[in-house]
Amino acid sequence: MGFVAGLLGIGGGGILVPVLYEVFSVLDVDAAIRMHLALGTSLAVIVPTSLRGFQTHIKQGGVEFSLLRRIAPYIIVGVVFGTLFASNVDSWVLKVVWVVFGGSLALKMALWRDDWMLGNALPKFPWPEFYCLFVGFVSVLMSFAGASFVVTYLTLYNRPLLPSLATSSGLGPLVAVPGMLGLVIGGWGDPSLPQFSLGYVNLLAAALIVPASVVTAPMGARLAHGVSKRALELAFAGFLGVVACRFAVSLAIG
Repeated sequence: MGFVAGLLGIGGGGILVPVLYEVFSVLDVDAAIRMHLALGTSLAVIVPTSLRGFQTHIKQGGVEFSLLRRIAPYIIVGVVFGTLFASNVDSWVLKVVWVVFGGSLALKMALWRDDWMLGNALPKFPWPEFYCLFVGFVSVLMSFAGASFVVTYLTLYNRPLLPSLATSSGLGPLVAVPGMLGLVIGGWGDPSLPQFSLGYVNLLAAALIVPASVVTAPMGARLAHGVSKRALELAFAGFLGVVACRFAVSLAIG
C-alpha cells in the first residue's frame, strides 16, 4: 500500500478502505459504522505514510511550495466540512461517494491522455481554490490523499507531471490529520465500535499496517522520478473499478 501511495500520490486509501471494509465485515463489525471505521482507520495510516512520501519528494526536488501554500488552506477547509459530513451520514452515503468518485477516477486513469489540456497556465483566483475545496471534501470521504485529483487538474493546465505529483504529495498530511481527528471525535463513545477503537479509528488495525506502509512509501516516491507508471495506473484503475462495483452491488442488495 505504501509503495503505491508514494508512486501515484493516492495516500493508500484507494487500496486500504475496501480491504478494511472486507476485514471488518468478516469480524462482524456493525454494518452501520463499517465504512466510517474503514475511513477513519485508513486516514490514521495515511498520516505517517504521506509524511514519509512528502519528505522523499522534497529530497528529490520539484515541490513547488508557493503553489502548495496557495491551495493548502482550501484543502483543509474542504476536509473539515467533509469530516463533519462523514460523521453524520449513513454508511450507504459513503458507499455512494465511493461508487461515483472511485469509478470516475478509475475511468480517468484508464482513459487519460497526456495531451489533454484546458489551458497553458493555471487560472487565477478563485477557480483552483474552489476546486481544491471540493477535493478536500471528497478526499476525506474516500480516505484519499487528494493528490490524484489535484495532479489531474494541474496537468490539464500544462503543469509538468513530476513537479505536480511532488507538490500534490504535500496534500496527504493536510487531508489525513484533520480527517482522522474529526472521525475520532465523530465516533467517540459509539457503543457499536469494536475493541481498540478510538472513535472511528481502530488502533490495532492501524498499528499492524503503519510500519510496512512507512517503509515502502519512500520507495514508491523515488520510483516515480524514474519509471513510467502507465501499467500500474491501469492496474489500479481496474482495482478501483472492481471496488466501485462491489460497493454498488452492496447498495443494490441493501
